[in-house]
Amino acid sequence: MTPPPAVAARLDRAPVSLPENKSSPDKKPAARRRAPTRADHPLKGIALILLSTVFLGTSDVTSKYLSGTLPSVEIAWIRFVVFALIMVPAMLPASPLYALRTERLGLQLMRGAALLGSSLLFISGLRYLPIAEASSTSFVSPLFVTALSIIFLSERVGLRRWIATAVGLMGVLIILRPGTSAFHVAAFFPILSALCWALTLVMTRIMSGCEHVITTMTYSSIAGVVILSALVPFASVTPTPHDIFFGIVIGLASTLGQWIVVLAFRYGDASVLAPFSYTQLLVVSVLGFFVFGEVPDAWTVIGAAFIVLSGLYTAHRERVRRSQMAVTAAEPAPNA
Repeated sequence: MTPPPAVAARLDRAPVSLPENKSSPDKKPAARRRAPTRADHPLKGIALILLSTVFLGTSDVTSKYLSGTLPSVEIAWIRFVVFALIMVPAMLPASPLYALRTERLGLQLMRGAALLGSSLLFISGLRYLPIAEASSTSFVSPLFVTALSIIFLSERVGLRRWIATAVGLMGVLIILRPGTSAFHVAAFFPILSALCWALTLVMTRIMSGCEHVITTMTYSSIAGVVILSALVPFASVTPTPHDIFFGIVIGLASTLGQWIVVLAFRYGDASVLAPFSYTQLLVVSVLGFFVFGEVPDAWTVIGAAFIVLSGLYTAHRERVRRSQMAVTAAEPAPNA
């Protein structure tokens, strides 16, 4: 799955400093690796978000294209191999980017497994669903984050955010139309993919105070490659050079797209950039038309509008909640 950038960055962007090395009193403390400072350049952030949707949409469409010849497990394996190769400098002890030191190994591996599940389920859905329908449905991850935050983060969720969640779920039902001839059982794949992505985001938030983002990315790539390498022999088709080429395109486009998202949120707040992240739906719809001849029906467009409006309102309430908490940290979190 290629997740909604606004939600990912909202939970992922907390600045983190790695602990100093105090093993030897005779040595100066090791330099802390800090998250890059943020600057207020919203236009630059918007431009980067729009650019990221092109790469992320390309990754999704290419995944659907390859699903006609390769199993989902093999497509995901190629994608994660490329991801891991990009992260190799962070795995080498002699490298200045070395990032395998972690205080939350178990949680890092579980996060990587959840990320893998999200990608694998989304690719599986693409084999049977129109690209616009699958992508629109997968954008319900903010709704799952709302619910999971209550369970794992003890957050309070007010009536208005629950109403926004209900509106988003209505959008999903409009797209899927259960009980009609238009419903396909594969529609559950992008929904489960969104759930896995929401779990990924919640675990990211849990670790945000003690783990650097490059450490998290490195372990995600390792977990994905290890798990898929165990599965791919049971569902493998010998790929052609054509398949390998497009598999590499998927890995490069998805990794580059997510990296651009990280850069974008250094220049603007989620409340400003969130509306532009949903242009990914437009990108995949246009590419789906030219590559597969797919035209989203009216139900998909209407349902997507419900999901987008729900996601935007959820991001707005998060901004309000954060601003209120910044005024006085002593007060309990307000109803959002």
